[in-house]
Amino acid sequence: MSEMTVFENARLFDGHDTAESMHVLVEGNRIREVADHPITAADADVIDCAGRTLMPGMIDCHVHVYISSLRGSAKSALPTYYSHYASKFLANIQGCGFTTVRDIAGGDHGLAYALDSGFIEGPRYFYGGYAISQTGGHGDLRPPEQGMPVCTCGAEHSLIAVLADGVDECIKAVREELRKGAHHIKIMGSGGVMSPGDPVDRMQFSDAEITAIVEEAERHGVYVAAHCHPDEAVLRCARLGVRTIEHGTLTSDATARELVGLGTYVVPTLSVMGAIMEDGRAMGIPRRNIEKLRVVYGDTMTCLEAMKNAGVKLAFGTDLLAEQHTRQGTEFTMRSEVFSPVEILRQATSTAAEVVRMEGEIGCIREGAYADLLVVDGDPTRDIGLLASDGADLSVVMRDGRFVKRRI
Repeated sequence: MSEMTVFENARLFDGHDTAESMHVLVEGNRIREVADHPITAADADVIDCAGRTLMPGMIDCHVHVYISSLRGSAKSALPTYYSHYASKFLANIQGCGFTTVRDIAGGDHGLAYALDSGFIEGPRYFYGGYAISQTGGHGDLRPPEQGMPVCTCGAEHSLIAVLADGVDECIKAVREELRKGAHHIKIMGSGGVMSPGDPVDRMQFSDAEITAIVEEAERHGVYVAAHCHPDEAVLRCARLGVRTIEHGTLTSDATARELVGLGTYVVPTLSVMGAIMEDGRAMGIPRRNIEKLRVVYGDTMTCLEAMKNAGVKLAFGTDLLAEQHTRQGTEFTMRSEVFSPVEILRQATSTAAEVVRMEGEIGCIREGAYADLLVVDGDPTRDIGLLASDGADLSVVMRDGRFVKRRI
């Protein structure tokens, strides 16, 4: 017989709405019953929430679990080193209440197997393998002063991206990541902040290349996510069939309205920008990269307002890198400048579940869903700061019906 847990006397946020004095029965790894009356279950472990908030485990739709350093040290390139870093990253983010993550680029089947086998503790894990970048694009981390390589035997690969140019190379790159079990394909649709040589406000890849990537992914039943900062890149990628836009920092009012019609999701990542602006230079990030960040950072909140007003589907993501990954809570604080607590909660639960194509299974509290649950000491629908405390205000973290943390 499966183990059972009853959560009683809870303020419930179910991923969409709230209700008072609710009771939830978990059997095994699934939610068996949600009721507005007491639940009796023989031999069940009973947790009296005493008015605390019971909510779904959260979902971070934009992480990079292998990026252990921004300084390019030799040790950070050792597989055993960055694998242990990934274990630390995953344990920390789960302790902050994130029971699912989408490793947008860099994650692989080896880490997924380790999690599934119980070798390491961590959240549900969706990965995209290597991102696909054009030569000289956001995924090409060679500095401009570096010449052509002596050989092209794969030395262009980084921890997060592979280079592909032309339709045939792009199709082959997609097939290779899908062979390795990728849940999605990520492309670099524009310049970026951390790459050394590409302008942040310029588009990357041709229409033909992006179309080929999207069509190949869709043939295999997966979707394409695109790194995009400038408005033109956001709109072009969405029109070409990209399902999720990562960052979208310079999205205009007109583009936001079109994204709604196309059904495109956007995953803003505010915390990484704030972290780099705050102490990027101390971390050794070159001045030229900080200057690229300034190009997109100043208008970010205005563009978020535009997407909110248009009704764009926005999901929660952080993109925090290296030692900055412990600043998980700052994403809540920064989003609160534009969004209400309930809007942010939906972004981190039900909408994020749609992004990873697990709606009704995670990011919600309903009968039949996975038992990924949090008990919050207070009401995050009124005070989002309770989730910005990096787990300090969580009495319970349950993933897949198992307690990761419990103090009541």
